[in-house]
Amino acid sequence: MSDYYNAFEMSPVPAPGPGAVPPEPFRGIYGMPAFVTIPTSDLAASVDFWIRGLGFFELFSVPDTMVHLRRWAFQDVLLVSAASIPEQPPAMSFSFSGVLSQVDALAEACRALRPNSVDGPRDTFWNTRDVEVITPENARVVFTAAKPFDPASQEARNLEAIGITPPGDARGDNGEHA
Repeated sequence: MSDYYNAFEMSPVPAPGPGAVPPEPFRGIYGMPAFVTIPTSDLAASVDFWIRGLGFFELFSVPDTMVHLRRWAFQDVLLVSAASIPEQPPAMSFSFSGVLSQVDALAEACRALRPNSVDGPRDTFWNTRDVEVITPENARVVFTAAKPFDPASQEARNLEAIGITPPGDARGDNGEHA
């Protein structure tokens, strides 16, 4: 028995597949359920990298103090002015979702801006393709995109081994949650 159920309708992330189309940037104002705050010693350079490299846009700013960036709904980043930043990236990372067709372009855009900042793309155990980027602030950011689900794949077997089965699979007991 599993307590997991399909709740994709509440997410801006489209179902994975070759025709997946990313949603438009979300400009609405809402209570943010989660966000990341990243200190920067060069606010203008950081904003430029996040916009041109990672595909965010400036939602609003407080001059010389803070810039609120966003991509899709629930993908919020606050860049805040700081006297200094860590010398090394932390082991911890922040991940945000995209679609598979965006992975290579994002990796190349980041490489063009900061040549040694990108690791990947690489495929994961859990059926995504990820690009890890070290930003000018030394933040470790992972852009992740779900790959189309192939029920005969090793990734499907990996997920099934931990109790995650595809929607409509009679092996799971998820009907009561739908």
